[in-house]
Amino acid sequence: MQLIEITYYHSPVGKLILGSFKDQLCLCDWFHRSKREQIDLRICNGLNAVYEEERSEVVDFAIEELEAYFARELEQFETPLLKVGSEFQQKVWDQLEQIPYGKTVSYLDLAKQMEQEDAIRAVASANGANALSIFVPCHRVIGSSGELTGYAGGLRAKRKLLELESGIQDTQLELFEF
Repeated sequence: MQLIEITYYHSPVGKLILGSFKDQLCLCDWFHRSKREQIDLRICNGLNAVYEEERSEVVDFAIEELEAYFARELEQFETPLLKVGSEFQQKVWDQLEQIPYGKTVSYLDLAKQMEQEDAIRAVASANGANALSIFVPCHRVIGSSGELTGYAGGLRAKRKLLELESGIQDTQLELFEF
């Protein structure tokens, strides 16, 4: 059986679980999320691997980039990513990566950009199944009326990420932890 090397990281907005497989980051997800077991099962089955708590160079690099991101020193990640999911999910996640830092789009806009307007619910579901939070910026997708809607890390984390990217100075961001 192959291994996915995992590490836990306490970000300023919540605890993350990071995992690497063959020199690629395959997991950066919220430790406390409603679909934790389903996400983990999809990744392990998709890679025919199991989790083992161990640091890797890829995870160390991802943590360096996350720390620079939270310090507002990094807008574009270079960590190599491995997206584990269906072909449709991967298309949605690829589209998420096209949303610029500091910008947001609605679920409907995302579906239209993919020429899948009639599949808005499937697009939203794939967005919610993203296991590479922050690196694949699903937090940049909001409701059509501009409201914050569902996020695996919780709406408070989503709000903090959007505030960070918009340049809003929040002195409590460094203190904000779950």
